[in-house]
Amino acid sequence: MTSFGPAAFQLVLLRRMSDFQPELADEARRRLGASLADQREANKHWQAMVRSPRSRGALARYRSVLGPPESVERRTIGDLECEALLWPLPLWPDLRFEVLAAPDGAVWNEWLVRAPGAPGPVLESPDDLLPWSATVDEVAQAFAPVRPMEGTAPTRWRLAFAARGRPCVAEFTYGLLQRVAVDGPRGPDGAGAVSSG
Repeated sequence: MTSFGPAAFQLVLLRRMSDFQPELADEARRRLGASLADQREANKHWQAMVRSPRSRGALARYRSVLGPPESVERRTIGDLECEALLWPLPLWPDLRFEVLAAPDGAVWNEWLVRAPGAPGPVLESPDDLLPWSATVDEVAQAFAPVRPMEGTAPTRWRLAFAARGRPCVAEFTYGLLQRVAVDGPRGPDGAGAVSSG
């Protein structure tokens, strides 16, 4: 890859998702026409940009990598005002990469959300929670009330909730569902089921 743009950025997202879904991530990487070496190089380049002492800040970095956002809207979260910037990514045509930025340009959150007007999944039971099928907001709305839990890395989120009376924990990377642990019925080894696709 000669320049760092949307294709390379998607490789960075896939690198984190491969921790949970290596097969899906590998298939998506191949759809981008990228090798594992391309992915390693993209991740190395991204980390260098993030850690650079000359970095212009996260919002400027996203604009330089992804270009002008598809849309920008003002949003109020609690009593805080922010801007929501959305970018399309070819791997996920029904999703958008959303960055929430404070008035001073500080980035509060960055993740994948459903594109405006795109139909979301029907989520009624743990069996509907397939990898890469839903976003944090969609799972939170479908199975409310949910309890946010600390993620295992900065780009990860977890939600605890009950689905059809069964305790579940859903794990997300960059806001996209990766897997769901369902507590019961327990298997012969005493472990709960894990839905991973």
